Amino acid sequence: MRHSQQEFDSISDAAAQAAALERPLEAVEQQLVALGTALHRQDAAAVDAAAAELHVALAAAVDHFTLAARQGSVPAPLRRRLAQAGGQVAAQREALARATASLDRAIDVLIPRSAPATLYSSQGASERLGGGGALMA
Repeated sequence: MRHSQQEFDSISDAAAQAAALERPLEAVEQQLVALGTALHRQDAAAVDAAAAELHVALAAAVDHFTLAARQGSVPAPLRRRLAQAGGQVAAQREALARATASLDRAIDVLIPRSAPATLYSSQGASERLGGGGALMA
């Protein structure tokens, strides 16, 4: 079976397109690993840096994949990897939200919010009036 030059060109274009999508997808995957490591180490500065880099990498990957989808099709293995990366982002976002809520609860226990003002104290109305005790007319 002989292949035409057009078939070879088509195969070559598909390979080039897959390679062009591979780079931004790898960048997303690398930043997910970096963010996971920073979260595990509880390194706030590294979390901020990795999150910012992940945001940039995700934006670039989405742009590349959108363009590729408009020009033809995205290879199924790369589509699956992008979906998997999206799932990892969602899982890390959920874990971070849970950790933040837990931290907020711990802070509330350690540093209670200011107590509501009482209307009466053991001294009666004198505390509300700023000391003194008797009203002068």
